[in-house]
Amino acid sequence: MVSTIYSIPANEYNELLAQALEQMQEFSAPEWSQFVKTGTSKIKPPTNDDFWHKRAASILRQIYIHKVVGVNRLRTRYGSKKNRGFKPERFRKASGKIIRTILQQAESVELLEKENTPGKRAGRRLTAKGREFLESISKDKPQINKKLENQTEEIQENTKESKEEIIQEMKEKIEKNIQEEVQENKTEEIKENTKESKEEVQENKQEEGN
Repeated sequence: MVSTIYSIPANEYNELLAQALEQMQEFSAPEWSQFVKTGTSKIKPPTNDDFWHKRAASILRQIYIHKVVGVNRLRTRYGSKKNRGFKPERFRKASGKIIRTILQQAESVELLEKENTPGKRAGRRLTAKGREFLESISKDKPQINKKLENQTEEIQENTKESKEEIIQEMKEKIEKNIQEEVQENKTEEIKENTKESKEEVQENKQEEGN
């Protein structure tokens, strides 16, 4: 069975993996990442808000493909040519701080582990948990997320309708109480008027008898 990592184009897979990494607090971008360049060949720091998670996703994919990868090899992978003005361009490696921090974050969630076996290439490799995690990424994930979004919107809409129903019920109760209060006042007023009328009749009869 072909892994989803090979069946999905690299850019598309990295996008899906970056979305999954955003859900992990351990892969949060440090504050200094907004101010540092990715290498000496760059002019400005990254401007994309999701750069950190996309770079982390790309690094994890490289380790999956090449089995064991060290910081120095990744620096070469993400390096680029430096513009030296009138002089010919020269290749410069990427910054090691960003790569090393991402690798440490991946180790903290047990996606990576160090490989220091004598006679073999040293670096980081995926753990069983890491391989399982990367292989679980597929195109179906966005559809699932879309369903969850739709369900969330439906719940919110139902909640909104429930609030409107509660407000309407409260209005009806208030109107009913007002009507009952008005009716009671009218009844008391009628009784009071009837009482006064009876007293007037009795007074008139007494005056006639006298």
